[in-house]
Amino acid sequence: MSVDFAGASPSTIDPLPPAPRLGQQLAQYVWDAFVVAEIEVRKLRHDPTELLTRAIQPALWLVIFGKAFERIRAISTGNVDYLAFMTPGILAQSVMFIAIFYGLSIIWDRDQGILGKLLVMPVPRASFVTGKALGAGVRALSQALVVFVLALLLGVQIHWSVVGIVGTLLAVLAGAGFFATLSMLIAILVKTRERFMGMGHVITVPLFFASNAIYPIAIMPGWLQVVARVNPLSYVVDLLRGYLLYGHVDAAVTDWAVLLGALLVAQVVAGRYYHAIMQ
Repeated sequence: MSVDFAGASPSTIDPLPPAPRLGQQLAQYVWDAFVVAEIEVRKLRHDPTELLTRAIQPALWLVIFGKAFERIRAISTGNVDYLAFMTPGILAQSVMFIAIFYGLSIIWDRDQGILGKLLVMPVPRASFVTGKALGAGVRALSQALVVFVLALLLGVQIHWSVVGIVGTLLAVLAGAGFFATLSMLIAILVKTRERFMGMGHVITVPLFFASNAIYPIAIMPGWLQVVARVNPLSYVVDLLRGYLLYGHVDAAVTDWAVLLGALLVAQVVAGRYYHAIMQ
């Protein structure tokens, strides 16, 4: 039996739905990212002991290393005492260490079959990657709270202002998002937990010591200054140090441009190749 469409009236043919506008696509992308981030935050709510264990590292650095070097005055930090100079750097380090090992949980989820179930969600890969990075950022905010409390207990001179606190929290979110996305890229490449642990330490230790976290760039040898200036962690530290100690950042435009540019590039690459984690 044949069907004749020639005589069909235009009213009997369902029109194609209009293509979503750019604003609608962006809103859907953001919503999907928040859904994935909420799943990640829910994991933290089910295991709050992680917050306590994560607080040990910055406490040791500030209470032991910071107090010792403040006493011997081995590093010149201008008119800022060493403990205050070091506090934003330790916050940046803690954020990086939380985020850079985020890919380990992704490999674990894949090995347990959990990631496969998440990837069948009706969420674009780009939103999935952004949501994971945002979840890491929310986890990293707990480190900011820990450092704030330690700063109060140790008498660190923090510039308490709305702009400074908001700027600090935004810098923590952006920094954690970048390092978490970098962690996802590492997980895509190495695929096993053992290799990931090795790669994580190979990356985090040089990034930390080749930054301005615990000493100024000006006292570094020339070649290390070049490395520090292309190190994304240095820009996170610069933002945190400016907001926490002074309430503003002199080179805020440059610092934010580099950090957000690095985050955008990492997100695009990770979103493009994230499906490879299952292969």
